[in-house]
Formats: sequence, structure tokens, C-alpha cells
Amino acid sequence: MMLKQISLFLGIILVVTSCNVFGGPKKPKDLISKAEMVAILMDARLISSANSKYKDTMQKYGVKLDTYVFEKHGIDSLQFALSNEYYAYRAKDYEDIYNKVTDSLETLKTVFNELKLKEEKAKIKREKDSLDYLKLPDSIRSIKMDSLSKNSLKNRLKKEERVMVKPVSDKDLQPPK
Repeated sequence: MMLKQISLFLGIILVVTSCNVFGGPKKPKDLISKAEMVAILMDARLISSANSKYKDTMQKYGVKLDTYVFEKHGIDSLQFALSNEYYAYRAKDYEDIYNKVTDSLETLKTVFNELKLKEEKAKIKREKDSLDYLKLPDSIRSIKMDSLSKNSLKNRLKKEERVMVKPVSDKDLQPPK
């Protein structure tokens, strides 16, 4: 009976000391910064979301889903794993990182929803304008078409480049209006 209690006690001590390796994992020499971890985790989340819906399209254009995020950020899987382990042991740091990821993804979602709404409104306006245009006499329609040049349309399209939203910081967060 006493042997069982001693064995149990030693087992518990062994588990506790092995899990708490004298202060946790050491800081890796190539530790990824918190800000970069936020960006990496955001990209990983976006890729995993897109993976389920657009997997074939991404592969068609040569996006290697399993290595894309690492290549984009210039890191390897070992560097990420060691940095992730380091931050995971420090719960406060890890919580800060994941709060910023969540906030950034919510901001990104809001931006895309606003863009979608804006595009829908523009589409409705174009359709209305097209119907109004068809109601014009032929002589006026030909004058309006000549005034639009292909170059002006190309220049307008070049200006409307899409830019990925960067992660937000705590100080950038503001309540929605």
C-alpha cells in the first residue's frame, strides 16, 4: 500500500516537472515577432478558408497550399513551430496574438462586406443607366458612345487595384460607427 502511494507521488512529481521544463521552452534564436505571428496566422486562416471552396482554382494558378504561408513570410515550418511553442507557453502573449488575429479578421470581413455592398449598388446603378441609355434616341446614343475611349476605361481599371488589409493593432481598433 505504501509502495503504491510513493509510486503515485513520484509519478505526479515526474509529470509536473516534465511538463514545466524549468520555465518552458527557451526563446528560439530566430523567434518570429508577435506582429509577424499575427500576419502568419491570419494568412493561414484565410488560406484554410479558401482551401475548402477554391482549392482547384488556387492549384490551377500554382498556389501550393501546404507551403504558401511559409514562403510568403520567408520562414520554414520548424521556425514557425518553435515560435508557436514559445508563445503558446506564454499564455498572455498567445492571447494577445489571437485577439489581434480575431480583430483583424473581423475588420477584414467588415471591409469586404462593405465592398460587396458598394459593388451591388454600382451594379444596380449600371443596370438602371443602361436602361435609361436604351430609351435615348439613336443619334444621342452614338455621341455618348464615342465620348468614352478605351484608354480612359483602362486607366480607371488600373487605379482600382485591390490591396490586402493589414492586421490591425490595438490602437487602430475603433468601435464601429
